[in-house]
Amino acid sequence: MPLPLIMVDLLFFTGKKGGMESYVREVYSRMPRESDEVRFIALASSELAAGDTSWFPGDVIDSGISGENRVAWARGELFSVAGFAHRRRASLIHCPANLGPLYSRVPVVMTIHDLLPFRHPEYVPGAYSLILRTLIRLGARTARRVLTISEATRTDIRRYLPIKRTSIDVIPLAGETRAAATATTRRTDQLLAVGNRMPHKNFSTLLAAVALLPENIRPHLVITGSHGDDPLAPLVADLGLQKWVSLRGWLTTEELDALYADSTLFVFPTLFEGFGLPVLEAMAHGCPVLCSDIPVLHEVAGDAANYVDAHDAARLADSIAGLLSAPEGLARLATAGLERTAQFTWDRTAQQTLASFQQLLAER
Repeated sequence: MPLPLIMVDLLFFTGKKGGMESYVREVYSRMPRESDEVRFIALASSELAAGDTSWFPGDVIDSGISGENRVAWARGELFSVAGFAHRRRASLIHCPANLGPLYSRVPVVMTIHDLLPFRHPEYVPGAYSLILRTLIRLGARTARRVLTISEATRTDIRRYLPIKRTSIDVIPLAGETRAAATATTRRTDQLLAVGNRMPHKNFSTLLAAVALLPENIRPHLVITGSHGDDPLAPLVADLGLQKWVSLRGWLTTEELDALYADSTLFVFPTLFEGFGLPVLEAMAHGCPVLCSDIPVLHEVAGDAANYVDAHDAARLADSIAGLLSAPEGLARLATAGLERTAQFTWDRTAQQTLASFQQLLAER
């Protein structure tokens, strides 16, 4: 009797999509490579197949589909994934990036990270919001089991998606450091912010807050995460912040680790998240955190962060200034953050994910 084969849908993976890719890479690098229980195979985007796939615990097959081409990617999710799994006689499909097949004879487990297009369609450009809502609904309707990363997102799934009889497992992410968290002398004047340039990341309010700070106490701000010409550059110029702001674009893991370890304060002014992985990543590097006062970030950070109404540039500026002038407060946050991240590990995330797969396989 052959071992159950789990087929992982990696059509979305291009190396440039942030949190969902971190999730997949961290989880599957911890799955068993040789097991007497399960086997793994992946259907990959052409970008991933051409790169480093050593972290995946099984064969990686090039789909010939570009994850950067949204139309090709969506078509592949709807029509190619299930067919590939059926031809390979897979026992289960894991779709880890919010989308999944229109129909599948092979049971589907779908990870839903957030429901931004449902909660805040105004943050998603044009018709793309409607398209995403449609694709997510179709995938969720096919799924036999749904994984999600926070209680906040589980609440949204129950509210917006047609899966009343589908099991939903909440499996949190982790932010374990890849470098020694206390092995560096930190700058005393550097803020760090990370994220793509979608409106809900709220970098315009952060820049306005930095501009409100008097020049004699104004810190240097590094914002990472853009591709190509940074759309924040005109605002930086309009606010006269060229001397104080570095727009670093997309960084390697090692470059980002170095920034977390070197920065005085991590600022996360987001208005919506499914989890808020950068908060844990910063804490794991001993970097104090100031973040938006929204429920999901309280769920992740607990008492180990300071919170602020990130709609208000003046309040954000006051919070930044207050923390930068209080070294003892920064030290307290750094210590609390390291303690908090100990409660979240990628090993646990991987173990709980595999357990969810095995439960569905047992039900069959």
